[in-house]
Amino acid sequence: MLLSELAYKKIDKELTKFPADQKRSAIMAALAIAQDEQGWVSIEVIRDIADYLQEPAISVQEVASFYDMFDTKPVGRYKITVCTNLPCALRDGVKSAEYLKEKLGIGFSETTADGLFTLTEGECMGSCGDAPVMLVNNRHMCVHMEAERIDAMLTELKKAGDSA
Repeated sequence: MLLSELAYKKIDKELTKFPADQKRSAIMAALAIAQDEQGWVSIEVIRDIADYLQEPAISVQEVASFYDMFDTKPVGRYKITVCTNLPCALRDGVKSAEYLKEKLGIGFSETTADGLFTLTEGECMGSCGDAPVMLVNNRHMCVHMEAERIDAMLTELKKAGDSA
């Protein structure tokens, strides 16, 4: 067992939401629980979840590799996902992404040397009217992300990272 007892209890709670013969329905929830605890989902964690759910490992791997929210390799403390789909691109999403790359000194799918930031390119986040849009750690949506707001976000995240 690679996860904590609490993580398996959370997975068990998710399993109660589905018929006993449909454990695969809890794969996404189990992956999210594991990623919250581990920071990412390694092949070992994927296999562990598969064993726990009594599902083939490939079934869990397919879900983990399909959805942008799951990280199958280590990421920084703060994963910043930038929407560059057409609506955001038309409202300076690509420009904001380039600005962020320059500020962090990394490209998409890279992590800063200090391990604080990972930058990813994401699909539509459903907030096109607020473009350009970014998502921090799959949970905190940041809107209207022009240079000044990007600078403020990075400053805030760096402060939070230094105090942790």
